[in-house]
Amino acid sequence: MSPSPASGPSAHGRRPSWAGRNYGLLTGAAVITNLGSHGALIAAAFAVLEAGGSGGDVGLVAAARTLPLVLFLLVGGALADRLPRHRVMVAANALNCLSQAAFAVLVLAGDPQLWQMMLLTALCGTGTAFFNPAAEGMLLSSVSGEHSHRAFALFRMAVNGAGIGGAALGGAMIAAIGPGWVLAVDAAAFALAGALRAFLEVGRVAERAPGGGLLADLREGWTEVRTRPWLWSIVLQFSVVVAVVGAAEAVYGPLVARDELGGPAPWGMALACFGAGTITGALLMMVWRPRRLLLVGTLCVFPLALPSAGLAVPLPVWGLCAVMFVSGAAIEVFGVNWMTTMHQEIPPEKFSRVCAYDWFGSVSMLPLATALAGPAETAFGRTPALWGCAALVVAGTAAVLFVPDVRRLTRKPPAAGPLAQAPAPPAELPRAAPADATA
Repeated sequence: MSPSPASGPSAHGRRPSWAGRNYGLLTGAAVITNLGSHGALIAAAFAVLEAGGSGGDVGLVAAARTLPLVLFLLVGGALADRLPRHRVMVAANALNCLSQAAFAVLVLAGDPQLWQMMLLTALCGTGTAFFNPAAEGMLLSSVSGEHSHRAFALFRMAVNGAGIGGAALGGAMIAAIGPGWVLAVDAAAFALAGALRAFLEVGRVAERAPGGGLLADLREGWTEVRTRPWLWSIVLQFSVVVAVVGAAEAVYGPLVARDELGGPAPWGMALACFGAGTITGALLMMVWRPRRLLLVGTLCVFPLALPSAGLAVPLPVWGLCAVMFVSGAAIEVFGVNWMTTMHQEIPPEKFSRVCAYDWFGSVSMLPLATALAGPAETAFGRTPALWGCAALVVAGTAAVLFVPDVRRLTRKPPAAGPLAQAPAPPAELPRAAPADATA
């Protein structure tokens, strides 16, 4: 049977019609930066330790990356809806490249100071804050509505696979040649990805009413969020879910592995199983098109309670790997349905601002949760703290199901989405999904 025109190969005969030039550039650039950045995160920690820093110093450097992300996300979203998104992305990549290159030189030269590493890491986090909303907005506007779920799934599968490979490759390179060279590779990856993104084809910036400014843009984005109960309720839910899951996996997971499972290797295996689960979930979403997007997606958030519960028991290694795999697959089903819903419901000219509020809500409580994980263990004990994390995931997700729009919102035909009324994009500009979180 010959493929239908909607989903078959393009005129070039090398790719489906929905995977246009912009989509290919965005996916390729995201894979490159994820390969570099996941290794660089490990390299930054080892650079601190090799300079004589403590575990607390590693935490300070990590916090220096997260704080600018929280502070500048909303501004980045407003700018990305006002300026050409590809220019914002390239500028952010340039900042990431320069900051990581300086970090690499500092480490290779020897005797880096903690304040220097924190400053350079903060610059990298600032670039990411401006990059993420622009990148998601660009991807959302680059894939046809009819096949957006497939495009989002393929993109996420490629990015997650690159993240797994990047972490493994980065760990091996740190052992072989040291963290400084891994940071240098990350800087080169940002330079290459920025060059690819410079070739994105973009239409004209939508005309704006005179008199609007940055604050007006932010208010307009907030109006889009607060007038959609399905949107603000799920963002609020994930502010809690991301916080407690992040605390469980970043703080309690390594401690349980050390004390109960025989060391770091079992925890690394469990994290690898989570990554394998995300790829499996993305493969599933390549072929599955659930009608009730948010209902299916929200039900798939419940399994995120399993890793915390598994650590609380604690499960043997094989059991922990199984629940990590299931939770990885489940969150990927949510992620694809979430991006499909955003693509369907949000006006294209407001994509980046709404994505910025989504990102902001999701990460805003993470630094606080990781900081409080240690005191919570001291006050209540590790096992009760882990059961508390699992209970918060279940309670927050169950609460979202009481929002009627979450239960009732359904997939619409392509002509019904906001992109149907948008100005026609340039010749090869398709339309669709999220970009790599690491810039």
